[in-house]
Amino acid sequence: MSKVNGQRSNVNFAFFGTDTFSVTILNELKDAGFIPSLVVTPTDKPKGRKMIITPPDAKVWATENNIPVLQPEKLDASFIGQLSKVNCQLFIVASFGKIIPGNILDIPKKGTLNVHPSLLPKLRGASPIQTSILENEDTGVTIMLMDEKMDHGPILAQDRLSESDIADGWPPTAQVLEDILAHNGGKLLAHVIPLFMNDKVTPIEQEHDEATFTKLIKKEDALIDLDEDPWTNYLKIQAYSGWPRAYFFVEKKRVVITSASFKEGKLIIEKVIPEGKKEMDYKSFVDRK
Repeated sequence: MSKVNGQRSNVNFAFFGTDTFSVTILNELKDAGFIPSLVVTPTDKPKGRKMIITPPDAKVWATENNIPVLQPEKLDASFIGQLSKVNCQLFIVASFGKIIPGNILDIPKKGTLNVHPSLLPKLRGASPIQTSILENEDTGVTIMLMDEKMDHGPILAQDRLSESDIADGWPPTAQVLEDILAHNGGKLLAHVIPLFMNDKVTPIEQEHDEATFTKLIKKEDALIDLDEDPWTNYLKIQAYSGWPRAYFFVEKKRVVITSASFKEGKLIIEKVIPEGKKEMDYKSFVDRK
């Protein structure tokens, strides 16, 4: 049991997550007194140039906090059997990375909640954070009750991103925006859980006719033409700052942009990594060409 707002909480829940977004939410829940009984996360994967087998961030967090972990290769009958033994009242999903079938979502009595980094029904799908930057669109976080369709379930609560949330102004890099939305989402979730468990919040159906959808990002999406609109290019640089990182070609060699700013209607490239070289000031790169 844990204390929540001075009262003891015995919410028994499993958390499905993978990356740093998930871990930030787990930390916000922990700070509010909500500790999962189980963390479900994908299997360890090769990572980096040396392809070292690396556990997901959510597994690392669970291990540090002495929480049992399940890493199913498939969400099959064997996994369902293991999951059912925990007798959870609730599942929580945040950046899990796999589609969870309805027979799993419905296992707990109260169903499954999801933290989604957009103001649903806007920006459903794989890349809401990057797309909100690319499309220069208002964003925030949504807590919803999941169903089998992607980002389709009824909404429990939303929190719109405010100007005060972004210290350096809009648009931030994707990493900065992800961190802000994860903290906001974790706090909102911690507020919603006790209300939801006590039937004091009513799920509201989404306006499905207003839904917009985001796509899975590919490396080639980050290619920019320096002769194109500078604001559009800046949005790309900020949106793709984590991966795949904006780039252009000079004499058939890739040049990755690692830092840029936008002032007085002009794109100012600050730092780059030319193919086969280390990061350098863009001015130095131009002078060497």
